[in-house]
This record gives sequence, C-alpha cells and structure tokens, in this order.
Amino acid sequence: MTIAAQPQPWTGHVTATLTLGLPLIGSHVAQMLVHLTDTIMVGWYGVDDLAAVVLATSIFFVFFIVGSGFAMAVMPMAASAAAEGDTRQVRRVTRMGLWISVLYCAAWMPVLWYFEALMLMIGQKPEIAALAQDYMRIAEWGMLPAMLIMVLKSYLSALERPSFVLWATLIGAVANIGFNYAFIFGNWGAPEMGVRGAALASILTQVLTFAVVAAFVALHPVTKPYRLFVRAWRADWPALGEVFRLGWPIGTTMLAEVGLFSTAAIMMGWIGTRELATHGIAIQIASMSFMIYLGLAQAGTIRTGRALGRRDMDGIRRAALTVVWLQLATAAVAIALFLAVPERLIWLFLDADNPDSAAIVAYGVGLLVVAAAFQVVDGLQAVVLAVLRGLKDTRVPMICAVVSYWVIGIPASWLLGFTLGFGGYGIWAGLVIGLALAAVTLIWRYLYLIGRMDLR
Repeated sequence: MTIAAQPQPWTGHVTATLTLGLPLIGSHVAQMLVHLTDTIMVGWYGVDDLAAVVLATSIFFVFFIVGSGFAMAVMPMAASAAAEGDTRQVRRVTRMGLWISVLYCAAWMPVLWYFEALMLMIGQKPEIAALAQDYMRIAEWGMLPAMLIMVLKSYLSALERPSFVLWATLIGAVANIGFNYAFIFGNWGAPEMGVRGAALASILTQVLTFAVVAAFVALHPVTKPYRLFVRAWRADWPALGEVFRLGWPIGTTMLAEVGLFSTAAIMMGWIGTRELATHGIAIQIASMSFMIYLGLAQAGTIRTGRALGRRDMDGIRRAALTVVWLQLATAAVAIALFLAVPERLIWLFLDADNPDSAAIVAYGVGLLVVAAAFQVVDGLQAVVLAVLRGLKDTRVPMICAVVSYWVIGIPASWLLGFTLGFGGYGIWAGLVIGLALAAVTLIWRYLYLIGRMDLR
C-alpha cells in the first residue's frame, strides 16, 4: 500500500540535510586530516619522501576506492530498508558488505606488495619508486580496517546515526598526529622510520578507528538490536549478490574519478619531483572542500533512499535540490579562499628552511587557481551521482563517469600538458574538462530518470 506523504517545507529539508550531513562532513574532514597530517609531516621530513608518499597514496587510493563501492552500496539499500521497517534486510546487506570487503582485500593486497616494479613500468624515477614501495608494503595492511570502517559508516549513516563515525574518526585523527610524530621522526623513544613510519602510523590509526566504530555498533542501544556481529560468519548469498550488483558499478564509477586524479599524479611525476610534490599539496587542499561536498552527497543518498522507501516523489525531488544548492554555496566559499590566500595554504605543508619550498609555493599558486575553476563542477557531479545512488541507479552513471573521465578527461590532460606544452597547468585543466562533462551528463541522467519515474 502506498503511504501518503505530506510535502515537507524547504526549511525542513535544509535542516534535515544539515542535521544528517554535518556529522558526515565532519567525519570526512577528520579522515582527510589523517591524510593531510601525513602529507604535512612527511613534507617536513623531505621533498623526495613527500613525492614518494604522494605517488603511493594516489595508487593505494585507487584500489581502496574501488572496493569502497561495495560499502557505498550498503548505504542506499540499508536506508530504503530502514524506511520500510525491514530490520532483517538492513542486517543482511551490511553483513555481506563486510564479507565482500574482506574478499576484495585478500585478492588485491599481493599486487600492492610489488609496487616498485609497477612504478618503474610506468616511468617513475627509481629512487622515488623505491621509497614509495617502502611506504606501500606497510600501508597496504591498513586497507582492510579502512574498508570495514566504510561499510559500518554506510550502515550507521543509513540509520541516521553518523555522529558515531564522526567521534571515532576524530579520535583516529588526533592519534595519527602522535603516531606520525613518533615514527616518522623518531620521537618518544620510537625509531626514526621516515616514510615507513608514516605508513605504520596510518595502520595504527585505521585499526584504532575501526575498533571504536565496531564497539559503538556492538554496544550502543540504538544499533545493538540489529545484532550485526551475531553469527556474522554465516554466508547470505542472495544478499551478497544484491550488494555486489549494486556495488560494482559504484566502485567502477569511483575508480573512473579517482583514476583521473591518480593518472594526473603519474603525469606530474613525469615532469619532475617538485611538480609531483606540489601536485600532492594542491590536491590535499582541494580535497578538503571535496570532503564537504561528499558529506552533503551522502546525506542526499540517504534522504533520497528513504524517500524512495516511502514512495515519496516530492521528497526525492526536494532532497536532490537541497543538496545541490548547499553544494553550490560551499563551492563559492572554496573558490574565494583558493583565490584569496593560496600562498598561506601551501606554506602549511612546507618547511621554510627547505630550498625547494619557495619554488613549490610559486608553482602551487597556479594549480590552486585551476582548482578554484573545478569546484562547482566537481561538487555537482558528486552530489548528483549520490542522489542517483539513492535511487539505486548505478550503471548508466558509471558509463557517464567512465566516458567523461577516461575518454575525455585524461586525453585532454595529456594533450594540454604535453602536446600543447602547458605542463602541470595543462594536466589540471584536463581535470576541469572531465569533471564538467561528468556534471552535465549526470544532471541529464537525473532529469531523465525523474521524468519517467512513477511511484504510485
């Protein structure tokens, strides 16, 4: 039976989106602080070390983000099931999301062990490739707890309890600073490990964060009745198939976008070590604003998924428009910041006594100008894509993303950066082109889908 839903006023949609979105934004920003801390503190240790970590984390993130597609699939499925009052389905899809994460990590971690050979095959400098492998052979062991965190994060968000993840991630972010201080530089009696210390700090941070989130899930009165970890070893093949079918297009879509940025990092490495290090700093700065877009986007997924579960067409439309307008407002603030104080932002990552620092700042200012140009389109493609996931539409958006990023964006970066001789600025301009095309095609897909949808 269709449940009649009273239209919620716009102020109610904004309030509900921010109530759900702000903790999600906070958890993403806190998670980003872990990577930001790594970049800043490794940058203090040395430019070559920074370039190696930028290279390793760029590729690590590609593998991680593909697997996270299955975790992301849990969010709309659990949100719709929760809106329908189907507790069993919430538990089934979340458990199988955890299963797929374990299987995925077991399959890909051996590949990352031979990271140096992979980097030499694609033309990276031998000394940077060797340092990057030192980092990767330790950091890859943190992939499993990080992916399990993603599944539990989707589960808690679908139940509209994202604050649990926020507090756990904040605890991890603070602990990561201490771990880095100890193991990168050899403080508090710990050995000086450089890039390997940064990798060890990341593992310890992920394990700590997972332990806190899992304790919340197992013990808190809101989530304890779901009995998520009771007989979690038992397979549920139909639910696993559901998560896989919805999750692999999400993972491929995320791969297309992250692959765009990772390929840009590889191209910057072909230009030079300083350019690669500068790219890493500029990406970290731009990623901070993207964490806000991502939190808003996930709020859009949940609110759209719940509206779909209620069969509330007006709620679907208003949930989408609310996150779009909030994203555009955030982009305006980010653009103003990138254009007003770029030097101050870049200096945060550098040692003033390093002779390369002034050149990195000068080069990075130009990259932040380009980053300002893609704030609107990057945020738009993120939030519209998330709304489509809330509607359980993942395959056509996947095609839009692959074409936009890989067929158009990467060739544009190569053409502008190398063929036309614009270097790193041309590579980044190609990012703008790919992201803009993705935003346009995904908006078209949403309008087409809404026009044909009948929830009666």
